[in-house]
Amino acid sequence: MKRESASKLNALFTFYSSPFTLHFSLMKYRCLVFDHDDTVVNSTATIHYPSFVAYLEEFFPGKSCTLEHYFLKNFDPGFLAMCKGEYGMSDADLEVEYRFWQDYVRTRVPTAYPGIRQIMERHKEEGGSLCVVSHSVDRNIFRDYRENGLPEPDLVFGWEQPLERRKPNPWPLEEIMRRLDLEPKDLLMIDDLKPGYDMARAAGVDFAAVGWANDLPQIENFMRHNCRLYCKTVPELAALLEE
Repeated sequence: MKRESASKLNALFTFYSSPFTLHFSLMKYRCLVFDHDDTVVNSTATIHYPSFVAYLEEFFPGKSCTLEHYFLKNFDPGFLAMCKGEYGMSDADLEVEYRFWQDYVRTRVPTAYPGIRQIMERHKEEGGSLCVVSHSVDRNIFRDYRENGLPEPDLVFGWEQPLERRKPNPWPLEEIMRRLDLEPKDLLMIDDLKPGYDMARAAGVDFAAVGWANDLPQIENFMRHNCRLYCKTVPELAALLEE
């Protein structure tokens, strides 16, 4: 009996001291929830903003929008509020804009930020889950992950969701927790904009603000002041997950 017990203890020691198990036991968050645009891929300046400018030129001649203004309004109060409030777009106009945007995005694939793939791969190797909550559509998110060689997400909640289930509503995070049998402490929401911050706060989930897509002081100051976790670079995010 003593030899058998010793053998079992040795086996357990070997298992729990292996590199994989050590990383898994020290995993800070079981599930990383990524925003997509300007968090995982560089897409606003290269795709979404040029699409919006082209749409304005064709359907709202005389109206204009700078890249800085586009960033700021997407941050707060959000894209739909900007379109309706500043450009007077109706629901019919927004439907046309949506189709125009989708046609534009269909042939343009954004590039993932250097270092993001390594963060995701390591998290998956350690047994963690990857999810996406975004205002992009699901098929484009899956395409961008595939074309950039990123691990396929476990769950994606994009623009196809009804308005009441999109960011900043906490429903996507609550649904992730329900489907993956997780608690708020198990999740980290990673996002560059205020709707993600509002969603995480409403769900009781930790939030990491990221600021590598732009250098606008209005956005950075808000995030640094209100968010306990702020990463200006991808390596800073990697270091945060290693703490």
